[in-house]
Order: sequence, then structure tokens, then C-alpha cells
Amino acid sequence: MANFAHRLIMQDDINTDYIISGRYKFKIQDMQELSRYIFKDLEEDFHKKIQPGDFLVAGSNFGCGSSREQAPAALKASGLKAVIAKSFARIFHRNAFNVGLCLIECETNHIDDMDEIELDLEENIIRNVSKGLKIEIKPIPDIMKKFLDKGGVIEYFKEYGCFDDAL
Repeated sequence: MANFAHRLIMQDDINTDYIISGRYKFKIQDMQELSRYIFKDLEEDFHKKIQPGDFLVAGSNFGCGSSREQAPAALKASGLKAVIAKSFARIFHRNAFNVGLCLIECETNHIDDMDEIELDLEENIIRNVSKGLKIEIKPIPDIMKKFLDKGGVIEYFKEYGCFDDAL
């Protein structure tokens, strides 16, 4: 199955309130249900575009704003494989890996909406199959890969009982 890129209308400075508005994130506890409201203020039915394994592509400073974990948790619950952006807000970055959402930092100008792309974390590249391009990505530290493999920090800790093995 092909994995596709979905670009946002607004590239840079997508804040957590755009990802999931406060009018939903404080009322809905179920992440699957909450994921139906991602980017609702920017594009009414954005969640309907996403198929399991797809990628969200944005510009710089993605996830700025409040530090609540609902934003990365709702993105993960939507079925996205990863968010690809030029840069991420620091707290969003930490929260995303805590909940097991993969974040990829790289140049995003050569990825258009609905391009077919493949992520290779071993080679640290994205292959844009639609354009025949390879895009270098910032390597993800091994500990973060372990968290992703287990579904986040909590799931990692449940399995191993500590973080010593991860370091």
C-alpha cells in the first residue's frame, strides 16, 4: 500500500490549537474520537484525507503553542505514520515521542500534497517516489527509536520497568 504526503494550507507555525482546538481537546478523552477533529479550524474534513501510514508534511516550528499531549496523541490516533517538518517546537517534540508519534526533521519544499513517499530510518532518508528524489533527514536518536517501537515512553517503561536499558 502506498503512503502519501498531506500538506497543510498554512506551512509554518502550526500551533497545537490548530492541530486540535481547545473546544474538543478538553471535552473528548478518547483519542480515536478526538482525531476526527484534527485541523478542523483550517480544513473542515482534513481527517478524512488520512489513510493509515500516511504522512503529514508542514514547514517550520510545527506544534508551537500549548504543551498539552492531546495534539500529538490525536495525530497518532488518526493513523499518521509520522509528521515531517522543517522544525518542531521543543515541547511538542518531546510530547510526540512520549506518546509514540514519529517526528521527522528535513527540508519539506520538495514534497507536495499527495506525493508518494517512503521513510527509511536506517538510511536517514525520505524517498519521494512521485518525484524520484531522496531527501536527507535528521537522524532520530536510538533511544527515541526504541520509544517509537514500543508505542511511547509509557509503553516502553511498562515493558522494561526502567530506562537503564534504553540508555
